[in-house]
Amino acid sequence: MRILVVEDEPKVAAFVRSGLEEHGYGVTVLQRGDEALTRLGGEVFDAVLLDVMLPGRDGLSVLRKLRARGNNVPVILLTARGDLEERVEGLNLGADDYLAKPFALSELLARLRAVVRRRTGVGSTLLVEADLTLNIATREVKRGGRIIALTPREFSLLECLLRASGRLVTRTEIIQQVWGYSFDPGTNVLDVAIQRLRRKIDDGFPAPLIQTERGVGYQLKGEM
Repeated sequence: MRILVVEDEPKVAAFVRSGLEEHGYGVTVLQRGDEALTRLGGEVFDAVLLDVMLPGRDGLSVLRKLRARGNNVPVILLTARGDLEERVEGLNLGADDYLAKPFALSELLARLRAVVRRRTGVGSTLLVEADLTLNIATREVKRGGRIIALTPREFSLLECLLRASGRLVTRTEIIQQVWGYSFDPGTNVLDVAIQRLRRKIDDGFPAPLIQTERGVGYQLKGEM
């Protein structure tokens, strides 16, 4: 999942980025509210972690504008511990949840999964291709009823392919979604990751699901 973090405190932003990336999320960090509003007008994110106190445009103003546009992306407000009025106002404006600073990574992850699950509905947390299933909420992957253990990066790679619904996903698209826009697409890290993923989800099964178009990209495609 792609998460937008809007936080102007460098230590907090770095803590959140590293924690989310370790768990397989794609993370974009911005420091200004006006920049966040612009990015949200042209890009799709699965959730937003939005600090209330921001330069350019404060978090509540960003939230108000988002909802006025009809943008229902899940939003978790990051607030100072004692700011009850801000939390209440944020929830009234359409925030899905809030976290008071300082917070533990485990709580952030739990709340993030919960708001995405509430917004998308239980059914859409399950991605399916043939006999392969990936549960976004529980992060469980199965093929033919057998549980498959994946690293956070492998999980993100498989999710990227499954979300494409059988469409060919280019190498550049995958690199940007799984490794980030600053990653060099000329390296062979994607090929190595695909090989490892293939061994886990294709080896031992009658039909391979990961298909390759050499030099272009990959797709998940199979028949029951």
